[in-house]
Amino acid sequence: MTAIEERIETLQKKLNEAKAKKQRLDAKKRAKERSVIRANDTRRKILVGAVYLALADKDDEALAALTKRMDTALDRTDDRALFGLPARPAEAEAEQPSDC
Repeated sequence: MTAIEERIETLQKKLNEAKAKKQRLDAKKRAKERSVIRANDTRRKILVGAVYLALADKDDEALAALTKRMDTALDRTDDRALFGLPARPAEAEAEQPSDC
């Protein structure tokens, strides 16, 4: 192998390593961006919930409206229990053991 071919091979390896490093850095950057987006979304949900709960604490009509919305929106028994809502009839039947 000639000196120029060796030099090309060395440079090609460096180029491939640099490309791989760039891909890792780009992936890390995208992961960080997704993490920030998720954190912001969670924070917004917490703040909206805090506002609605504060309104419901001060106003019986707001509490009734919130309870009605939660009753309509929530399906999981453990989620419904957080708001003092009974289990949905289909789930309540599924959770009870049969007498067979």
